[in-house]
Amino acid sequence: MNRSTIAAQMYTLRDFTKTAEDLRSTFQKVSAMGYEAIQISGIGPIDPKLVKEYADEAGLAICATHVSWDRLVSDLDALAAEHKLWNCKNIGLGSLPEKFRTGQEGYREFAKLMSGIAVTLKEQHDLQFVYHNHDFEFERFDGLTGMEILLTESDPAVGFELDLYWVQAGGGSPAEWIRKVAGRMQVVHLKDMAIVNRKQIFAEIGEGNMNYKEIINVCRETGVEWFVVEQDVCRRDPFESLEISLRYLLDTL
Repeated sequence: MNRSTIAAQMYTLRDFTKTAEDLRSTFQKVSAMGYEAIQISGIGPIDPKLVKEYADEAGLAICATHVSWDRLVSDLDALAAEHKLWNCKNIGLGSLPEKFRTGQEGYREFAKLMSGIAVTLKEQHDLQFVYHNHDFEFERFDGLTGMEILLTESDPAVGFELDLYWVQAGGGSPAEWIRKVAGRMQVVHLKDMAIVNRKQIFAEIGEGNMNYKEIINVCRETGVEWFVVEQDVCRRDPFESLEISLRYLLDTL
């Protein structure tokens, strides 16, 4: 990991990216705090060419995205063209669609469908599909978690974008799961977990209880390419939260 491989997830700043003008300003602020890359997610309906223009202007590489399942199913060629415009290899799905959250059969059906999409993206467009988890994938069905089904029953073309907060919230070991998906995780989501008034909350990296020194070392060992900082909910200004997390990561380089 080095500075150029640490990215800010725009979902953290979703309230400041609804218009083209706000997106441009937000990119400038993210760059000024020291980030050199971003993940596109949660932004407003903005012309992809403007997104690229503003990212280039701010000196920010676009390392990954989160897109809708509907577009992956019905608009894949146009989606691929957008990512090539952005020089962005990783096309991410931010969550399992509700209709597949029906137990083992739903997970198996989804694993098959996302495998087909991942193979098409890789073979026809030289792009990488990545799946982002939450905690519900760690529910067990006859002894198997949803995540285990997705991992073992999907094509190797499927990449995983582990969200380590949600792995821990689901009862999994972040370090163990990083090793489980070794070779299939190009992008990782980093956020911390703190306990306040006996409740778990999102925290800046280094401000919570997760073992981030171990986590970073295991990510390095397994060849993770992009380290994306995300915080779903911030207790302070989200720009400040992203900066706190970046400072911690830079101190661990």
